[in-house]
Amino acid sequence: MVVNERPSKRMKRRVTADLYDFLSFPAAGGASSGEPFRNCVQRFLSDHARITFPPSLFPSLMTWQILFRVGDLVDGPDLSPAMVALDIVEEDVTRSRSSVYCDQCRVVGWSGHPVCRKRYHFIIRAASNAVEAYQRPCSRCGNLVQLSETRCRSCNFSITVDDLEDWVYLQIEDSTHLLHGVVHANGYGHLLTLNGREGSSKLLSGSDIMDFWDRLCAAISVRSELLYFLTFCIGMSLTFIFKANCVIYLSRKVSVMDLSKKFGLEYRLLHGITNGHSWYGNWGYEFGTGSYALTQDAYKNAANTLSSMPLSSFLFHGRGPRNRLQCVISHYQSLAETELLTIKDLFSFLLTLVHECRKPMTMRVSKQHEYTCTSNLLCAWTENDVEEVQHALIKVLLASCAYTEDKWVTRRALKGAVCRGVSSPELLDYCLKHLPGKLAANGMVVYSRCNPISSAIEFRLEPSSNGLSANSSYPSEEQVISDLTFLFDSIIHPDKMVSYRPKMTRKRVADSARKLLDCKQFMKDYKPYEMAVELPLVIRLWCHVELSDQPKDDPSPPPELIVLPLNATVADLKREATSAFQDVYAMYKRFQAEELLGYGSISDLLTVKFLLGTKGSIQIQGKCPAKHGLSRFRMERGTEVWKVDCTCGAKDDDGEKMLACDTCGVWQHTRCAGIDNSDGMPSKFVCMRCVNSYREETKKLPASGEEANETCKFNTSCRDEAVVRDCATVSCNIAVNFGVAEMSV
Repeated sequence: MVVNERPSKRMKRRVTADLYDFLSFPAAGGASSGEPFRNCVQRFLSDHARITFPPSLFPSLMTWQILFRVGDLVDGPDLSPAMVALDIVEEDVTRSRSSVYCDQCRVVGWSGHPVCRKRYHFIIRAASNAVEAYQRPCSRCGNLVQLSETRCRSCNFSITVDDLEDWVYLQIEDSTHLLHGVVHANGYGHLLTLNGREGSSKLLSGSDIMDFWDRLCAAISVRSELLYFLTFCIGMSLTFIFKANCVIYLSRKVSVMDLSKKFGLEYRLLHGITNGHSWYGNWGYEFGTGSYALTQDAYKNAANTLSSMPLSSFLFHGRGPRNRLQCVISHYQSLAETELLTIKDLFSFLLTLVHECRKPMTMRVSKQHEYTCTSNLLCAWTENDVEEVQHALIKVLLASCAYTEDKWVTRRALKGAVCRGVSSPELLDYCLKHLPGKLAANGMVVYSRCNPISSAIEFRLEPSSNGLSANSSYPSEEQVISDLTFLFDSIIHPDKMVSYRPKMTRKRVADSARKLLDCKQFMKDYKPYEMAVELPLVIRLWCHVELSDQPKDDPSPPPELIVLPLNATVADLKREATSAFQDVYAMYKRFQAEELLGYGSISDLLTVKFLLGTKGSIQIQGKCPAKHGLSRFRMERGTEVWKVDCTCGAKDDDGEKMLACDTCGVWQHTRCAGIDNSDGMPSKFVCMRCVNSYREETKKLPASGEEANETCKFNTSCRDEAVVRDCATVSCNIAVNFGVAEMSV
């Protein structure tokens, strides 16, 4: 029963045992139907989701929801099972308030695809664990109200259908979701948002959400045979092998725009140094496309350069005192059980320390004991030798009153106090390294730190009752993250790194880091595999379409999978191809398949199996009557005609900030034009290509005294002078349409 086109009563909360487990859904190894994505997504929704708003409520939207329990976790004071909700929104692009065009398709390399009729949004809201099915926050007071209610019980605000529709569109545009992926009707998609614990998630980590998304992609890819989920922003295409007395190979890719951050740092740079790939590489995503025309080889070389950079380059200080950078590096070298020789070693160790700090205390104690035992076995001194030296060091701390508030003893002072009584300097260094965590006779524990002001390593005694383990030599999590941020900014970040020598090393580090930051698009190539489940004996053809009056420079749409019975005829193939492309693409609303290219004039009654077999691909030519009325749906890049030809080699929009020449209209990166992102856009801009062209033209003109000399002088000036300078020569000889044109995503 529906009242005012809303559910008439609250949906009763399902027993959590009946809910899918978010941490394992969808189950791997499920049977595949072998259907194309356009059919598979509808089957997925009908099998697993419930409609949240009646289909007749909104003209351009359909909404579903799936509730999940999160393992055995509980939430709230009543210890009720923790739950999250996945909202799915089917958007009719041709009638939607949102833009017809997809900016993500444009920058990922799919700008030539026709506009799809539908988009499917997969959303996990930031507060979805606190929102039950069929509830939404009130637009005025924010309290939860049932979708069936016409007024908010808290503020008596009247809720209309327009309010509900506005709220759904706000969910599509919201950037605070834990997960937001959008998939076009042709199977290409993008993960617009992925937020873990640092992005306000209380129950799910970023890895939990990514695992879920990857399982979902894999499961639907098996069923759909053509699915492209994109993962913070993601785009996905897949590889399939079908087994029906045959094997079909089709390679598809998944792309992800990596803008992830961790500890407030650019994680694609940090993870690239420590692992050689982005965080999404843990799920098989590799280099896709680079901004500023960067290639895969350039990306790999940059990652290798940074990873293998020796720390000795930063530790040389001559006769002067060590600076903070050198002290912090030395501090963590002294804590590590293995030698830290490279930048990769240093940052990997710091990330490991953060991970260890977040473990339960008992696990940390066990790990520390394991390290201590291993180290003692490798030592050249007896246990008594180590104990005697460390006992002497603790005596110095006690004598120095290094147990009172704010009283610390530097490593240098501590070492100098006992060095005369120790025969081996190596033994003393070893004892200092393992001194933190040692228990003194009065029940106090030795702790160490890196002084934030002097950068010196310091020791002191503290009571063991402060909640930390007596055997723990770990710095605090806050201290490690602070030092990680300091080292990241000082050594690696190209815009924040300190000045250090040799200058060539600093330049190599800055250039390599900039390249890693400029590579945001990563893709996953699903290799051909053989599906474990026997599929029904049917005909599966990848159908490529071209229009009889299609311009040569217009790209063709991606192929669509056509599934036919074994007795299907050529007429059936044409009918299914017509229906598929009409359903998927807005511009193909009136498409009609007419001819199988390469087969001449054949009868429509001919059996497809006899002609093509049960697998493969086919090229079909057709026409779209009155397609000009649908021309705005021609390509995802839009109807504007623009050209990119940057000095870095970029030939297409890559999502970076660009501007157009006021003379030729060609776009290029602002950075390549010598304009920093922090600078404002110039009121007029002429590219070097036009300046050089003007210079060549003026060289052909007869010289005439002062004016000719002035022209030559101007034409040999630098780019910035050519842009900024305003002289009569430029005004007369260059046709400039003044105005700022900017393209950025």
